[in-house]
Formats: sequence, C-alpha cells, structure tokens
Amino acid sequence: MIVSATVNSAKAIIYTKAGNGIQASFTVCLGDITELKVDAIVNAANCRLLGGGGVDGAIHRAAGPGLLEECKTLNGCATGEAKITKGYNLKAKYVIHTPGPQGEYPKLLENSYMNSLNLVKQNHLESVAFPCISTGVYGYDFERATKVALYSVRKWIQENGESTPNMHIYFCTHNRSDFDFYNDTIVKVFKFQSGDMKS
Repeated sequence: MIVSATVNSAKAIIYTKAGNGIQASFTVCLGDITELKVDAIVNAANCRLLGGGGVDGAIHRAAGPGLLEECKTLNGCATGEAKITKGYNLKAKYVIHTPGPQGEYPKLLENSYMNSLNLVKQNHLESVAFPCISTGVYGYDFERATKVALYSVRKWIQENGESTPNMHIYFCTHNRSDFDFYNDTIVKVFKFQSGDMKS
C-alpha cells in the first residue's frame, strides 16, 4: 500500500506491504531530518565524528553540545562503519553516525547502510531515518547513491527481517527532485504497486 501523508510537518509517501516477503514499512519524506520523531536518525558523519557541514552540522546544531561531547569519547569511526550516541535535544532518541565514502565506492556506501541497520537491531529500535549519505560534498552521484541505499536496505531486511518485523525506515530528502526520484526508485526496488496509491 502507498499512502500520501504529512510526517512531522514534512511531505511524505508511506509504503507498506512490499513484495518479496519484505515485512518492514518505509516513508520517503521531504523535509528536515532533525525534526523527525523516530527512534534514531542517521548522521552522514565524517571519520572524526566532530561535526561538519551539511546534514552533519545540522544534526549537531539541533542536538546541542552534549552530542559533540559524547562523540569525542568514540575515537572516530572508519568509513562504512557506524557508531551510536544519544539524541540529546533532537526529537530522535539516538543518532547513528556513519561516514560514507568520499567518491563513488558502492561497497563502502552499502556498508554504511548495513552497519547502521545493525545498530538499529542491536539496540532494539523500531524506526530509523536516513539522509542521502555521501551525496553532498563527498560527491556521490545522487541517483546512483539512491539505488545503492535502497538495494542495501532491501538486502539487510531480507537477511534480518524475521527478527525486525515492525521496523519502519525513513528516507529523508531535502528537495523535490530528490524526493521524486526516491519515490520512483523505491517502488521498483521493493516491488510496490503504483496502483495502490492512496491519499
């Protein structure tokens, strides 16, 4: 089922009952990831985990100084790996930090999504929101990065879905063209039927 909705004041399309035995549900939203009230948001971090520009800087500003202080205790994070902190002043309970690759390295980008979802599972969380990892200053082509993101998430769910049947995964975009491309692509990757659209 595909439903048009508003999530935390953001335009969103919600997807449930995918094909291929996928049990999770998904939301593609257009808006500010720091405003989402979910168990965890994913930060497209740098390897030092000390804040930066883009989504990383926005998350640190919204979370407040406590996030940086906790990040200082983590001793950085390798590209494609992931670490978790509290959410502090965010609406999300936790932040999962993952440095995506600089340039187009599909396996490393896949690892960022897979390892982030591993932390979701390990911490018994049920909802997580991803930004478009590596597509800003790190230079990954948006359309190719979107496909890596969605196929990586599908792979993880197919391998772990039985233990996480209630998971809801958000993909947060910040402009209309990205939002439209995510929606077009998720229908193909997860075999949603466009005729099931409801508003």
